[in-house]
Amino acid sequence: MLLARPNAFCACLFVYLQFQVPLAGQGFLAGGKAPRMFGTDMAVLEAGEPRQDLPCKLEETKPILGFDLKFHAGFEVSVPMHEIAGSENLLTIVFRVRPEGKSEGDRYFIQRIRVPQLDEETKGEAFLQGGFDIGEGKYQVEWLMRDRAERVCSHTWKVEATLPAKDKLIEMNEPADTVHPSEHEQFQDEPPVARSTTETPLSVKVLINFAPQRSRSATLQPVDTSALVSILRTISRDPRIGRFSLVAFNMQDQKILYKQENSDRIDFPKIGEALRDLKLGTVDLKKLQTKNSETEFLSELLQKEAASGEIPDALIFAGPKVLLDQNVPQEALRSVGSLDFPVFYLNYNLYPQQIPWRDSIGHAVKHFRGVEYTISRPRDLWFAVSEMVNKIGKARQTKRVGAVIAQ
Repeated sequence: MLLARPNAFCACLFVYLQFQVPLAGQGFLAGGKAPRMFGTDMAVLEAGEPRQDLPCKLEETKPILGFDLKFHAGFEVSVPMHEIAGSENLLTIVFRVRPEGKSEGDRYFIQRIRVPQLDEETKGEAFLQGGFDIGEGKYQVEWLMRDRAERVCSHTWKVEATLPAKDKLIEMNEPADTVHPSEHEQFQDEPPVARSTTETPLSVKVLINFAPQRSRSATLQPVDTSALVSILRTISRDPRIGRFSLVAFNMQDQKILYKQENSDRIDFPKIGEALRDLKLGTVDLKKLQTKNSETEFLSELLQKEAASGEIPDALIFAGPKVLLDQNVPQEALRSVGSLDFPVFYLNYNLYPQQIPWRDSIGHAVKHFRGVEYTISRPRDLWFAVSEMVNKIGKARQTKRVGAVIAQ
């Protein structure tokens, strides 16, 4: 999936400045023994020698750790337009990724790109890219592309993905020496998590602002959506948490997008459905006519969600900075009363140097003596959630001890 760029690569072909070419998506063929494929393709992969029958330029994409705690690697390749011009062409890309010294871990991928009929004098280049997810380790990539005339371009390169020594405690979501296709569907359901059975699971309420980094942006970029979904997934995967309440909202449009009450899992597909209907910049006219309507929306959200329903073990805010002309008034915050649980803020901020000051949600969290974490890199997310859940567990234990003493 953030990182400061999209966490998954897509298979796509763009014709520079002039055309956009339709294509089939990147497919995952098989692992272990070679799948059914052209004998000549397998021979090229096994030979591991560069070929330029079909001229192309390939650049490997270095592994990048995403907020989803997987390494994302891949390639970018360009082909001169005049090489694929003429009657309709078909480009086929086949590549194999092998963990070093482990042939049983081979993974094969295929992309097929249909090129429309193009004039022989068409200028420029066609650009393609593809990718895959890997765990820590060293890998060998054998790659080829052929056209309908059976001309081949082939390359081989090595990939190494490793965490810095200071990050070795991070529990990756892709095991070492494994390869998988990049996930393009951000809202697929989460696999079951083995919850703690030694004590009562923690209960949390999450208020997450699905909004772009740039508050006035007209679209929610995939890079932002990916990071925010990764924040939710990291929380949901902690085995110490067993009950979830969720309010997904958009501060810019002042809308509650989706709510979920006291469930044993977060419903990611439902969140995805709700976000598909999100149209930024379509605020109700009455709200536009109301001075500081965004502050009023945040005040009502705080007053309602911090004091309604079953009492959770923690209230967690998440999302990008919310910079309003006026912060939530102190009287509105005082009206919420004294909360009987800790408050946290996972502030997704890719550029903390540019926006170092506390935002409106941060001011509210400070009022409740909460803890704010800045999430700029994948390591920030993992360590923040780990520390936060530890604090929640300790707060509940302290609360229980206090109740026993009071008796």
